[in-house]
Amino acid sequence: MTLKSFLAALAAVFAISVAQTASASSCGGGDHDHSHGEGYTVMDKAAADGNFSTLIAAVEAAGLQEVLTGHGPFTIFAPTNAAFAALPEGTVESLLMPENIDQLKAILTYHVLPKSVMSSHIRNGDNYVRTVGGSTLNVEKEYDEVMIGSARVVAVDIKASNGVIHVIDEVLLPKS
Repeated sequence: MTLKSFLAALAAVFAISVAQTASASSCGGGDHDHSHGEGYTVMDKAAADGNFSTLIAAVEAAGLQEVLTGHGPFTIFAPTNAAFAALPEGTVESLLMPENIDQLKAILTYHVLPKSVMSSHIRNGDNYVRTVGGSTLNVEKEYDEVMIGSARVVAVDIKASNGVIHVIDEVLLPKS
């Protein structure tokens, strides 16, 4: 599977997830919906939303879809297709190549926390959290704005049966 097809599949999963969440919210759930995703995993939710096709493709190319459909709980900082498109030309295609699978996995696991963290549970100021890849992220909150480095969290609390998705506008790249 190519990186491009992996990223397309990864984005599809995140898209489905977001679309299903939006649909549930439009039925009166809104901020008061305390369900846990009604059986849809973070992968299902992302795949349902067209804004995450690149992410979904990347997850599949890296062979991480089984992990993200597992029990969790997880917090996914999900970059949009636009976030992937903003990377230097050829980056996504290169990452999807089989010889770069380890680098792709490192990048993807840098976007995942091994616990479910709702936006209301993020304290103001700097919050250092460990990713499933073993790295540390600084999640900075000031009032209602949440940043991870230079990435802005643009949508929060997309609930799933095995965690939560927060949408970000940049791809997070681990420090080498």
